[in-house]
Amino acid sequence: MDTVDLLLHPVRMRLVHAMHDGRTRTTTELCALLPDVSKATVYRHVGLLADGGLLAVEGEQRVRGSVERRYRLHRTRAVIDPDTIAAMSPEDYRRGFAVAMATLLAEFNAYLDREDADPTADLVGFRQHALWLSRDELIEMIGELREVIVARMSHAPLPERTRHLLSPVLFPTEAPSTEPPPPDLTPPRGAARG
Repeated sequence: MDTVDLLLHPVRMRLVHAMHDGRTRTTTELCALLPDVSKATVYRHVGLLADGGLLAVEGEQRVRGSVERRYRLHRTRAVIDPDTIAAMSPEDYRRGFAVAMATLLAEFNAYLDREDADPTADLVGFRQHALWLSRDELIEMIGELREVIVARMSHAPLPERTRHLLSPVLFPTEAPSTEPPPPDLTPPRGAARG
């Protein structure tokens, strides 16, 4: 199974999210992080990620007659490369988006199902903003957002830090217009409104 197929599954994406902090974890620990997913399903998908080279076995120990493995995520392998993205069809994008949304919904529901969930205190937010941007403005904004996000992706887990999931989604909602823009109906500063 190639990396795209490995990543385009909601349970496997959630496992990648859970492992992205660089820690090693057992499948039992991963089951605890995904309490809404059956243990058999977690074990099956951990096996697929390991077989596909996205998870590496870091150690083994005997626990009550069976072997328990500790896994670590190969972060560099858990990405879809730019050439593959460039070759994706509209159906590939549709599938990828559906998986991303299913993953996000599952993660959000798992959060809300926690006994200590407090969306207000936890600063949970989800908003949609319609922005009018030229291609240059869009590229500039993406660069600024990437800079802000990447600067924080290397933060190590600490007692005062909580893992958050940030899922930017960006796409045009209409084709570029060939019509001239409407006149600016906003009165100049200081002008009286009639």
